[in-house]
Amino acid sequence: MGRYHFIAIGGIGMSGLAKYLLEDGHTVSGSDIADSKYVEKLRELGATVFIGHDAKNVPDDAIIIKSSAIRDNNPEVVRAKELGLKIYHRSDLLEEIAKSAQDNGKCFIGFSGTHGKTTTSGMASYVLDKAGLEPSFVDGGIIPELNTNAQHKSGEHFVAELDESDGTIVKYYPDILVINNLEEDHIDFYKNGMPDLVKTFNQAISQAKKVLINNDNEGTALLSGNFVTFGLNDADYTAKKIDSDTIEIYYKGEHLTKIKTQLAGVHNVYNVLAVVSALYEAGVDIQKVTEYFYGFTGMGRRFQKVGEINGIKIYDDYAHHPTEIKATLDAAASKFGKDNVVAVFQPHRYTRLQSLWNEFKGAFSNAGRVIVTDVYAASEDQIAGISGENFAKDLVGSEYFSGDMKSVAKELLPTLKQGDVVIGLGAGTITNLGKELKLL
Repeated sequence: MGRYHFIAIGGIGMSGLAKYLLEDGHTVSGSDIADSKYVEKLRELGATVFIGHDAKNVPDDAIIIKSSAIRDNNPEVVRAKELGLKIYHRSDLLEEIAKSAQDNGKCFIGFSGTHGKTTTSGMASYVLDKAGLEPSFVDGGIIPELNTNAQHKSGEHFVAELDESDGTIVKYYPDILVINNLEEDHIDFYKNGMPDLVKTFNQAISQAKKVLINNDNEGTALLSGNFVTFGLNDADYTAKKIDSDTIEIYYKGEHLTKIKTQLAGVHNVYNVLAVVSALYEAGVDIQKVTEYFYGFTGMGRRFQKVGEINGIKIYDDYAHHPTEIKATLDAAASKFGKDNVVAVFQPHRYTRLQSLWNEFKGAFSNAGRVIVTDVYAASEDQIAGISGENFAKDLVGSEYFSGDMKSVAKELLPTLKQGDVVIGLGAGTITNLGKELKLL
């Protein structure tokens, strides 16, 4: 068994990898800038976690795990280099975990695409687990019904979300690769836009034993290879007779199964199709898992209800790309009525807001009210002229609220009325909006 030290262990992705290693019998330590429920859970499983980054936290015999957000001048990175330790990006560790799973006879199912990979990987993990098939998985979000984002078990399947944002998807060699959609994003990495993204995915395709693609998506149509397809009409796996909570799924024209789901919106029809087709291709008896789809209510931070105050419902959603935002707001308007939807948008990264400015402007048509906050920069420097305030000025009818989430919540709450549905949208500190509203 190995020893691993995580820098920023409390993040959603890093904590999942750490949990997986702990359950696999490895020794794990790490550090983060603050305590959290994820950190406490890791401590309960046996991890040593330090609050604050400090050179003395680094063991002299560990493999160091860091994410792209950790810079080279971090004191623990500096110390690790002084000690001559191996330093892995988190994708290197997932690559190692996936290969080990395959070496031990597990079928590696990787879910990818610009949107929906967290939901699909979580859905697949959930139904396999509830069916008693004991899957191992590392997902990009918390599965509320399982209260975890990762587990190591003895079943025949290993499920993972494969991130394309920094090109690391090419590190994996899955038995089944699922590509739900492809759309221009992550311009900070893919400098030439779609051509670079397509090139990266084509390499990933060449390394997979079997590839499933959404046949209805314009982006996936640019990819090269031999594919198993899913879609609403012309595909190997098709969805028909779709009503409010039921999807009839066919395979090559023959009825395969009927899925009942609580997930709203056409994007979730594609998500269900992606999971059903992937599991069927992986040799799973679909009838054994069908009944469990209805119990899956979505992933943490995916249209997740986080509170209610005086008849005002509060939701948290990770959507930070125009397509994701539009899908969330379309589903919300269908469920609650457009006039009741209050979208609070925190732009994520200056580069994304700059490159998709006009697309973002078109994403809010199904919100009765739109509030824009300051940009969550992540690790980026500000770009002149690109700001939440300027975007709000350009988005007709929207409002701009400045400051941190406590300030936003304080300004927002007095303006809300009974029946409003507040949806925080973004990948940054917007997730704290619900908590701040409830504290007022």
